[in-house]
Amino acid sequence: MNYQTITVKNMEVKIKGKSPDMIANNLYPSNPIHPGEMIKDEIEYRGITQKALAAEIGVPASVLNEILNGKRAVTTEYALLLEAALGIEADLWLRLQTEYNKQIARSNPSFLERLSKIRHAAAFM
Repeated sequence: MNYQTITVKNMEVKIKGKSPDMIANNLYPSNPIHPGEMIKDEIEYRGITQKALAAEIGVPASVLNEILNGKRAVTTEYALLLEAALGIEADLWLRLQTEYNKQIARSNPSFLERLSKIRHAAAFM
């Protein structure tokens, strides 16, 4: 039987017949989800309008709308404002934004090629 070896938390694990890229912790969503979509869901659930939230956190409604529609990143400042208004930790929004950014970068073929060249050159150092 064919076994695949992966390392999990400094421990090698053998998995029968599974490719490492098919293990749940190694999978990436095909369509990255911008944290703005989750914020939009949260405010809709709470019955808060975008206009009301924008006014409460002191940003133009158009800026908040761009965040909610994934056209603008959740910055540290916006995350802290949202934390104050919604009571959801800023770190969550920032981690989600970072994961989204990484997924977008990993889906860019020219960037992946650039990474591959760097890794190849680093292997010979």
